[in-house]
Amino acid sequence: MANLVAQIAFGLLAMTVCIPSMQDWPATFGATQAAVQLSFSGFVAAYGGLQLVWGPVSDRIGRKPVLLAGLALAVLGLAGAALAPDLATLTWMRVVQGAGAAAGMVTARAMVQDLFAGSERTRMMAFIGMAMGLSPPLATIVGGQLHVRLGWQANFVLLAVLGALLWLAAWRGLPARDAGAPRPAGGLRALLAGYGRLLREPAFPLYVAMLASTTAAFYSFLAGAPLVLRAYAVTPERVGFYIMAVPCAYICGNLLTSRLVRVRGERSILWAGQALTLAAVLGVLALGLAQVRSPLALALPLMLLGLGHGLLAPPTLAGTVGLVPALAGSAAAVGGLVQQLTGAVGGWLVGLVPHDGQVNLAALMLAWTLLGLAAQAVLLGVVQRRPRAG
Repeated sequence: MANLVAQIAFGLLAMTVCIPSMQDWPATFGATQAAVQLSFSGFVAAYGGLQLVWGPVSDRIGRKPVLLAGLALAVLGLAGAALAPDLATLTWMRVVQGAGAAAGMVTARAMVQDLFAGSERTRMMAFIGMAMGLSPPLATIVGGQLHVRLGWQANFVLLAVLGALLWLAAWRGLPARDAGAPRPAGGLRALLAGYGRLLREPAFPLYVAMLASTTAAFYSFLAGAPLVLRAYAVTPERVGFYIMAVPCAYICGNLLTSRLVRVRGERSILWAGQALTLAAVLGVLALGLAQVRSPLALALPLMLLGLGHGLLAPPTLAGTVGLVPALAGSAAAVGGLVQQLTGAVGGWLVGLVPHDGQVNLAALMLAWTLLGLAAQAVLLGVVQRRPRAG
Protein backbone atom coordinates (compact mmCIF):
# COMPACT_ATOMS: atom_id res chain seq x y z
CA MET A 1 0.00 0.00 0.00
CA ALA A 2 2.79 2.42 0.91
CA ASN A 3 4.58 1.49 -2.31
CA LEU A 4 1.64 2.40 -4.54
CA VAL A 5 0.89 5.64 -2.69
CA ALA A 6 4.56 6.67 -3.01
CA GLN A 7 4.56 5.95 -6.76
CA ILE A 8 1.59 8.29 -7.27
CA ALA A 9 3.01 10.98 -4.99
CA PHE A 10 6.36 10.98 -6.83
CA GLY A 11 4.99 12.69 -9.93
CA LEU A 12 3.35 15.45 -7.91
CA LEU A 13 6.56 15.98 -5.93
CA ALA A 14 8.58 16.23 -9.13
CA MET A 15 6.09 18.71 -10.58
CA THR A 16 6.07 21.13 -7.65
CA VAL A 17 9.41 20.83 -5.82
CA CYS A 18 11.07 23.52 -7.94
CA ILE A 19 8.20 26.03 -7.85
CA PRO A 20 9.89 28.22 -5.18
CA SER A 21 13.02 28.37 -7.37
CA MET A 22 11.12 29.61 -10.41
CA GLN A 23 10.86 33.15 -9.08
CA ASP A 24 14.69 33.38 -9.25
CA TRP A 25 15.22 31.61 -12.59
CA PRO A 26 14.71 34.72 -14.78
CA ALA A 27 17.76 36.30 -13.11
CA THR A 28 19.69 33.01 -13.01
CA PHE A 29 19.28 32.26 -16.71
CA GLY A 30 18.75 35.77 -18.07
CA ALA A 31 15.29 34.82 -19.35
CA THR A 32 11.76 36.19 -19.21
CA GLN A 33 9.22 34.95 -16.68
CA ALA A 34 7.09 33.62 -19.56
CA ALA A 35 10.02 31.45 -20.70
CA VAL A 36 10.49 30.17 -17.15
CA GLN A 37 6.81 29.24 -16.88
CA LEU A 38 7.18 27.05 -19.97
CA SER A 39 9.30 24.69 -17.86
CA PHE A 40 6.29 24.12 -15.60
CA SER A 41 3.83 23.88 -18.49
CA GLY A 42 6.09 21.44 -20.34
CA PHE A 43 6.16 19.09 -17.35
CA VAL A 44 2.39 19.26 -16.92
CA ALA A 45 1.66 18.68 -20.62
CA ALA A 46 3.94 15.62 -20.76
CA TYR A 47 2.60 14.36 -17.44
CA GLY A 48 -0.96 14.44 -18.78
CA GLY A 49 -0.35 13.38 -22.37
CA LEU A 50 1.83 10.36 -21.70
CA GLN A 51 -0.80 8.84 -19.41
CA LEU A 52 -2.73 8.02 -22.59
CA VAL A 53 0.30 6.05 -23.78
CA TRP A 54 1.40 4.33 -20.57
CA GLY A 55 -2.15 3.22 -19.65
CA PRO A 56 -2.95 1.11 -22.75
CA VAL A 57 0.61 -0.27 -22.83
CA SER A 58 0.30 -1.40 -19.20
CA ASP A 59 -2.96 -3.16 -20.07
CA ARG A 60 -1.10 -5.23 -22.62
CA ILE A 61 2.36 -5.93 -21.16
CA GLY A 62 1.69 -5.51 -17.44
CA ARG A 63 1.91 -2.68 -14.91
CA LYS A 64 5.34 -3.34 -13.44
CA PRO A 65 7.47 -3.08 -16.62
CA VAL A 66 5.76 0.18 -17.55
CA LEU A 67 6.23 1.60 -14.05
CA LEU A 68 9.93 0.70 -14.01
CA ALA A 69 10.47 2.22 -17.46
CA GLY A 70 8.70 5.43 -16.46
CA LEU A 71 10.68 5.77 -13.23
CA ALA A 72 13.96 5.28 -15.11
CA LEU A 73 12.96 7.98 -17.60
CA ALA A 74 11.99 10.37 -14.79
CA VAL A 75 15.29 9.84 -12.98
CA LEU A 76 17.13 10.55 -16.24
CA GLY A 77 15.22 13.81 -16.63
CA LEU A 78 15.86 14.82 -13.03
CA ALA A 79 19.61 14.19 -13.35
CA GLY A 80 19.68 16.14 -16.60
CA ALA A 81 17.84 19.07 -15.00
CA ALA A 82 20.36 19.22 -12.14
CA LEU A 83 23.16 19.54 -14.71
CA ALA A 84 21.30 21.87 -17.10
CA PRO A 85 23.51 24.79 -18.23
CA ASP A 86 20.65 26.90 -19.61
CA LEU A 87 16.89 27.32 -19.42
CA ALA A 88 16.18 25.55 -22.72
CA THR A 89 17.93 22.38 -21.54
CA LEU A 90 16.18 22.62 -18.18
CA THR A 91 12.78 22.94 -19.88
CA TRP A 92 13.37 19.85 -22.02
CA MET A 93 14.53 17.88 -19.00
CA ARG A 94 11.33 18.91 -17.21
CA VAL A 95 9.36 17.48 -20.15
CA VAL A 96 11.29 14.20 -19.80
CA GLN A 97 10.51 14.17 -16.08
CA GLY A 98 6.80 14.62 -16.73
CA ALA A 99 6.76 11.89 -19.38
CA GLY A 100 8.37 9.41 -17.00
CA ALA A 101 6.38 10.36 -13.90
CA ALA A 102 3.12 9.86 -15.81
CA ALA A 103 3.73 6.10 -15.72
CA GLY A 104 3.56 6.07 -11.93
CA MET A 105 0.26 7.91 -11.83
CA VAL A 106 -1.57 5.71 -14.31
CA THR A 107 -0.09 2.30 -13.41
CA ALA A 108 -0.37 2.74 -9.64
CA ARG A 109 -4.05 3.68 -9.98
CA ALA A 110 -4.62 0.64 -12.18
CA MET A 111 -2.81 -1.62 -9.70
CA VAL A 112 -5.15 -0.48 -6.95
CA GLN A 113 -7.99 -1.87 -9.08
CA ASP A 114 -6.00 -5.05 -9.81
CA LEU A 115 -4.80 -5.86 -6.28
CA PHE A 116 -7.50 -4.60 -3.88
CA ALA A 117 -11.22 -5.19 -3.55
CA GLY A 118 -14.13 -4.01 -1.45
CA SER A 119 -13.36 -1.86 1.56
CA GLU A 120 -9.60 -2.24 1.07
CA ARG A 121 -9.85 -0.62 -2.36
CA THR A 122 -11.83 2.27 -0.89
CA ARG A 123 -9.26 2.60 1.88
CA MET A 124 -6.45 2.74 -0.70
CA MET A 125 -8.25 5.44 -2.67
CA ALA A 126 -8.56 7.50 0.51
CA PHE A 127 -4.81 7.22 1.12
CA ILE A 128 -4.13 8.23 -2.48
CA GLY A 129 -6.42 11.25 -2.21
CA MET A 130 -4.65 12.42 0.92
CA ALA A 131 -1.24 11.93 -0.70
CA MET A 132 -2.29 13.91 -3.76
CA GLY A 133 -3.49 16.74 -1.56
CA LEU A 134 -0.43 16.87 0.68
CA SER A 135 2.35 16.28 -1.85
CA PRO A 136 2.36 19.68 -3.64
CA PRO A 137 2.54 21.89 -0.53
CA LEU A 138 5.08 19.66 1.18
CA ALA A 139 7.21 19.69 -1.97
CA THR A 140 7.17 23.49 -2.14
CA ILE A 141 8.24 23.73 1.51
CA VAL A 142 11.12 21.31 1.06
CA GLY A 143 12.02 22.84 -2.29
CA GLY A 144 12.18 26.33 -0.84
CA GLN A 145 14.42 25.24 2.00
CA LEU A 146 16.82 23.41 -0.32
CA HIS A 147 16.85 26.33 -2.76
CA VAL A 148 18.02 28.77 -0.08
CA ARG A 149 20.55 26.45 1.55
CA LEU A 150 21.99 24.38 -1.31
CA GLY A 151 20.79 25.93 -4.57
CA TRP A 152 17.99 25.06 -6.98
CA GLN A 153 19.87 22.04 -8.37
CA ALA A 154 19.54 20.29 -5.00
CA ASN A 155 15.81 19.83 -5.57
CA PHE A 156 16.40 17.74 -8.68
CA VAL A 157 19.19 15.75 -7.03
CA LEU A 158 16.90 14.87 -4.12
CA LEU A 159 14.10 13.76 -6.45
CA ALA A 160 16.51 11.73 -8.59
CA VAL A 161 17.63 9.82 -5.49
CA LEU A 162 14.01 9.33 -4.43
CA GLY A 163 13.12 8.09 -7.92
CA ALA A 164 15.94 5.55 -7.82
CA LEU A 165 14.74 4.30 -4.44
CA LEU A 166 11.19 4.00 -5.73
CA TRP A 167 12.49 2.04 -8.73
CA LEU A 168 14.05 -0.45 -6.32
CA ALA A 169 10.87 -0.51 -4.22
CA ALA A 170 8.75 -1.26 -7.29
CA TRP A 171 11.15 -3.91 -8.54
CA ARG A 172 11.32 -5.74 -5.21
CA GLY A 173 7.93 -5.00 -3.68
CA LEU A 174 5.32 -5.14 -6.46
CA PRO A 175 4.01 -8.29 -8.19
CA ALA A 176 5.63 -9.22 -11.49
CA ARG A 177 2.29 -9.82 -13.17
CA ASP A 178 -1.19 -8.44 -12.59
CA ALA A 179 -3.08 -11.22 -10.87
CA GLY A 180 -6.04 -12.18 -13.01
CA ALA A 181 -6.10 -8.85 -14.86
CA PRO A 182 -7.92 -9.35 -18.18
CA ARG A 183 -6.31 -7.99 -21.32
CA PRO A 184 -8.41 -5.66 -23.45
CA ALA A 185 -9.82 -6.94 -26.72
CA GLY A 186 -9.10 -5.16 -29.97
CA GLY A 187 -6.36 -2.79 -30.96
CA LEU A 188 -6.07 0.86 -31.87
CA ARG A 189 -9.35 0.91 -33.80
CA ALA A 190 -11.30 -0.39 -30.81
CA LEU A 191 -9.58 2.16 -28.55
CA LEU A 192 -10.52 5.04 -30.85
CA ALA A 193 -14.09 3.75 -31.17
CA GLY A 194 -14.39 3.86 -27.39
CA TYR A 195 -13.23 7.47 -27.27
CA GLY A 196 -15.72 8.32 -30.02
CA ARG A 197 -18.51 6.71 -28.02
CA LEU A 198 -17.66 8.90 -25.04
CA LEU A 199 -17.62 12.08 -27.09
CA ARG A 200 -21.13 11.32 -28.35
CA GLU A 201 -22.38 11.56 -24.76
CA PRO A 202 -23.55 15.21 -24.41
CA ALA A 203 -22.69 15.30 -20.70
CA PHE A 204 -19.16 13.94 -21.06
CA PRO A 205 -17.43 17.07 -22.47
CA LEU A 206 -19.19 19.15 -19.81
CA TYR A 207 -17.95 16.98 -16.96
CA VAL A 208 -14.45 17.15 -18.46
CA ALA A 209 -14.72 20.94 -18.76
CA MET A 210 -15.61 21.17 -15.08
CA LEU A 211 -12.60 19.04 -14.15
CA ALA A 212 -10.37 21.09 -16.43
CA SER A 213 -11.51 24.41 -14.99
CA THR A 214 -10.69 23.40 -11.41
CA THR A 215 -7.28 22.04 -12.44
CA ALA A 216 -6.41 25.11 -14.50
CA ALA A 217 -7.40 27.45 -11.66
CA PHE A 218 -5.30 25.47 -9.17
CA TYR A 219 -2.27 25.20 -11.48
CA SER A 220 -2.52 28.94 -12.18
CA PHE A 221 -2.36 29.42 -8.44
CA LEU A 222 0.66 27.10 -8.11
CA ALA A 223 2.52 28.90 -10.88
CA GLY A 224 1.51 32.45 -9.95
CA ALA A 225 1.52 32.40 -6.15
CA PRO A 226 5.35 32.46 -5.82
CA LEU A 227 5.47 35.54 -8.08
CA VAL A 228 2.80 37.37 -6.07
CA LEU A 229 4.41 36.34 -2.79
CA ARG A 230 7.77 37.62 -4.00
CA ALA A 231 6.13 41.02 -4.54
CA TYR A 232 4.94 40.77 -0.93
CA ALA A 233 8.54 40.13 0.27
CA VAL A 234 8.03 36.39 0.89
CA THR A 235 11.33 34.54 0.38
CA PRO A 236 11.53 31.11 -1.31
CA GLU A 237 11.86 29.13 1.92
CA ARG A 238 8.51 30.55 3.15
CA VAL A 239 6.53 30.21 -0.07
CA GLY A 240 5.35 26.66 0.62
CA PHE A 241 3.71 27.58 3.92
CA TYR A 242 1.31 29.94 2.15
CA ILE A 243 0.70 27.58 -0.77
CA MET A 244 -0.17 24.78 1.67
CA ALA A 245 -3.40 26.52 2.67
CA VAL A 246 -5.22 25.54 -0.53
CA PRO A 247 -4.38 21.80 -0.68
CA CYS A 248 -5.10 21.37 3.04
CA ALA A 249 -8.52 22.93 2.53
CA TYR A 250 -8.99 20.65 -0.49
CA ILE A 251 -8.46 17.59 1.72
CA CYS A 252 -11.09 18.91 4.14
CA GLY A 253 -13.47 19.46 1.23
CA ASN A 254 -13.09 15.85 0.11
CA LEU A 255 -13.78 14.60 3.63
CA LEU A 256 -16.84 16.83 3.83
CA THR A 257 -18.11 15.52 0.50
CA SER A 258 -17.81 11.91 1.67
CA ARG A 259 -20.21 12.75 4.50
CA LEU A 260 -22.56 15.13 2.69
CA VAL A 261 -23.17 12.77 -0.24
CA ARG A 262 -25.14 10.49 2.12
CA VAL A 263 -27.64 13.19 3.06
CA ARG A 264 -27.50 15.70 0.20
CA GLY A 265 -27.80 15.25 -3.54
CA GLU A 266 -24.80 15.64 -5.81
CA ARG A 267 -26.39 18.67 -7.45
CA SER A 268 -26.46 20.56 -4.15
CA ILE A 269 -22.85 19.64 -3.45
CA LEU A 270 -21.78 20.85 -6.89
CA TRP A 271 -23.52 24.20 -6.47
CA ALA A 272 -22.00 24.65 -3.02
CA GLY A 273 -18.56 23.92 -4.45
CA GLN A 274 -19.01 26.47 -7.22
CA ALA A 275 -20.28 29.09 -4.77
CA LEU A 276 -17.27 28.67 -2.47
CA THR A 277 -14.83 28.75 -5.40
CA LEU A 278 -16.37 31.88 -6.87
CA ALA A 279 -16.41 33.61 -3.46
CA ALA A 280 -12.72 32.78 -3.01
CA VAL A 281 -11.45 34.26 -6.26
CA LEU A 282 -13.71 37.31 -5.97
CA GLY A 283 -12.36 37.86 -2.46
CA VAL A 284 -8.75 37.73 -3.69
CA LEU A 285 -9.60 40.10 -6.53
CA ALA A 286 -11.38 42.56 -4.22
CA LEU A 287 -8.49 42.63 -1.73
CA GLY A 288 -6.04 43.16 -4.57
CA LEU A 289 -8.03 46.05 -6.01
CA ALA A 290 -8.20 47.53 -2.51
CA GLN A 291 -4.37 47.46 -2.41
CA VAL A 292 -4.21 45.12 0.57
CA ARG A 293 -0.63 43.94 0.01
CA SER A 294 -0.23 40.99 2.34
CA PRO A 295 0.45 37.29 1.71
CA LEU A 296 -2.54 36.48 3.90
CA ALA A 297 -4.75 38.48 1.52
CA LEU A 298 -3.89 35.81 -1.05
CA ALA A 299 -3.76 32.66 1.06
CA LEU A 300 -6.72 33.05 3.41
CA PRO A 301 -9.48 33.66 0.83
CA LEU A 302 -8.15 30.85 -1.32
CA MET A 303 -8.77 28.38 1.48
CA LEU A 304 -12.38 28.64 0.32
CA LEU A 305 -11.23 27.69 -3.18
CA GLY A 306 -9.58 24.54 -1.83
CA LEU A 307 -12.74 23.67 0.10
CA GLY A 308 -14.90 24.34 -2.97
CA HIS A 309 -12.71 22.21 -5.22
CA GLY A 310 -12.93 19.43 -2.62
CA LEU A 311 -16.72 19.54 -3.00
CA LEU A 312 -16.56 19.69 -6.80
CA ALA A 313 -14.00 17.02 -7.61
CA PRO A 314 -15.54 13.76 -6.27
CA PRO A 315 -18.99 14.04 -7.90
CA THR A 316 -17.47 15.40 -11.12
CA LEU A 317 -15.00 12.52 -11.34
CA ALA A 318 -17.78 10.04 -10.58
CA GLY A 319 -19.92 11.56 -13.32
CA THR A 320 -17.08 11.44 -15.82
CA VAL A 321 -16.34 7.74 -15.42
CA GLY A 322 -19.94 6.70 -14.72
CA LEU A 323 -21.61 7.82 -17.95
CA VAL A 324 -20.47 4.71 -19.82
CA PRO A 325 -19.31 2.17 -17.20
CA ALA A 326 -17.71 -0.11 -19.79
CA LEU A 327 -15.44 2.76 -20.84
CA ALA A 328 -14.55 4.04 -17.38
CA GLY A 329 -10.82 3.65 -18.01
CA SER A 330 -10.92 5.57 -21.27
CA ALA A 331 -13.04 8.27 -19.64
CA ALA A 332 -10.53 8.64 -16.83
CA ALA A 333 -7.67 8.88 -19.34
CA VAL A 334 -9.37 11.60 -21.37
CA GLY A 335 -10.32 13.52 -18.24
CA GLY A 336 -6.77 13.29 -16.90
CA LEU A 337 -5.25 14.43 -20.19
CA VAL A 338 -7.53 17.45 -20.54
CA GLN A 339 -6.93 18.36 -16.90
CA GLN A 340 -3.18 18.39 -17.33
CA LEU A 341 -3.26 20.22 -20.67
CA THR A 342 -5.50 22.99 -19.37
CA GLY A 343 -3.35 23.12 -16.26
CA ALA A 344 -0.32 23.59 -18.49
CA VAL A 345 -2.08 26.42 -20.32
CA GLY A 346 -3.01 28.02 -17.00
CA GLY A 347 0.58 27.87 -15.81
CA TRP A 348 1.83 29.34 -19.10
CA LEU A 349 -0.69 32.21 -19.09
CA VAL A 350 0.58 33.25 -15.66
CA GLY A 351 3.92 34.18 -17.20
CA LEU A 352 2.36 36.53 -19.77
CA VAL A 353 1.23 39.19 -17.29
CA PRO A 354 3.05 41.01 -14.45
CA HIS A 355 2.42 40.00 -10.84
CA ASP A 356 3.41 42.90 -8.63
CA GLY A 357 0.17 42.17 -6.79
CA GLN A 358 -2.61 39.57 -6.81
CA VAL A 359 -5.07 41.23 -9.20
CA ASN A 360 -3.85 39.61 -12.43
CA LEU A 361 -3.62 36.16 -10.86
CA ALA A 362 -7.12 36.52 -9.37
CA ALA A 363 -8.51 37.62 -12.75
CA LEU A 364 -7.02 34.58 -14.48
CA MET A 365 -8.38 32.22 -11.82
CA LEU A 366 -11.78 33.92 -12.08
CA ALA A 367 -11.88 33.24 -15.82
CA TRP A 368 -11.27 29.52 -15.27
CA THR A 369 -13.86 29.45 -12.48
CA LEU A 370 -16.51 31.03 -14.69
CA LEU A 371 -15.77 28.42 -17.37
CA GLY A 372 -16.51 25.66 -14.87
CA LEU A 373 -19.64 27.42 -13.65
CA ALA A 374 -20.94 27.75 -17.22
CA ALA A 375 -20.21 24.08 -17.95
CA GLN A 376 -22.09 23.03 -14.82
CA ALA A 377 -25.12 25.17 -15.73
CA VAL A 378 -25.27 23.58 -19.20
CA LEU A 379 -24.69 20.11 -17.73
CA LEU A 380 -27.70 20.36 -15.43
CA GLY A 381 -29.83 21.34 -18.41
CA VAL A 382 -28.57 18.31 -20.34
CA VAL A 383 -29.32 15.98 -17.41
CA GLN A 384 -32.82 17.37 -17.01
CA ARG A 385 -33.57 16.86 -20.73
CA ARG A 386 -32.21 13.31 -20.75
CA PRO A 387 -35.01 10.80 -21.43
CA ARG A 388 -35.79 8.42 -18.63
CA ALA A 389 -34.92 4.77 -19.05
CA GLY A 390 -37.85 2.48 -19.76
